[in-house]
Amino acid sequence: MLIIPAIDLQDGCVVRFVQGRSHKKVYSKDPLKVARHWVTQGAKFLHIVDLDGAFTGIPKNLGVVKDIVKQVKIPVEFGGGVRKIETIEDVLEAGVERVVLGTKAVEDKKFLAKAFKKFKNRIIVGVDAKNGRIMVRGWKAGYKNTDAGEFILYLKELGFSEIIYTDTLKDGTLTGPNIQGTKKLLKTTGVKIIASGGVSSLEDLYKLKVLEKEGLKGVIVGKALYEGRFTLSQALKVS
Repeated sequence: MLIIPAIDLQDGCVVRFVQGRSHKKVYSKDPLKVARHWVTQGAKFLHIVDLDGAFTGIPKNLGVVKDIVKQVKIPVEFGGGVRKIETIEDVLEAGVERVVLGTKAVEDKKFLAKAFKKFKNRIIVGVDAKNGRIMVRGWKAGYKNTDAGEFILYLKELGFSEIIYTDTLKDGTLTGPNIQGTKKLLKTTGVKIIASGGVSSLEDLYKLKVLEKEGLKGVIVGKALYEGRFTLSQALKVS
């Protein structure tokens, strides 16, 4: 099970929100230093989100991301406001391992099909859900009451074998991940999942690890690491 530290960017700083929108806390004004720290701790992969991009539809922190990619020697995935083929190309050319698509993937099926045909496993879809329903535009709105499981099955039909699943009600809350929801999606879709949202303790990671045999590929961890609930080194021992 891959343990993936999250780096959420806003105005060039590393921040965390609760449920994606409230109780903002700035953890660092030096994202590169944070990325290097996670690498030193043993990270094998980094998950970077441009929150400015997610909220506005246009990535605002690509310069920061490019600096990180140049300086760290592990794969990086990036998402947040990526809504054009040209943007995907720019990000991949910068050295990012894969691009995370969210709102655009949900709202524009033609774009998604074109992107998958062109980039294959260099893109991954972030399925963000609230009470089982898809959320878009920085989690500000639901999308036509779309069921998360049904959308994942559509992604499977297109050819995707892996997705990132975030329970938006859990994100940044430190109240524990949605184990049952994740388990249900693994069982009903047969798609590999990287889970995100709510991890608060090593015990949570052990509970998620049980789902490995059902297709859980990894876990994205953010606030728990920044708040010192456990170290990345400790988390990697669980994996």
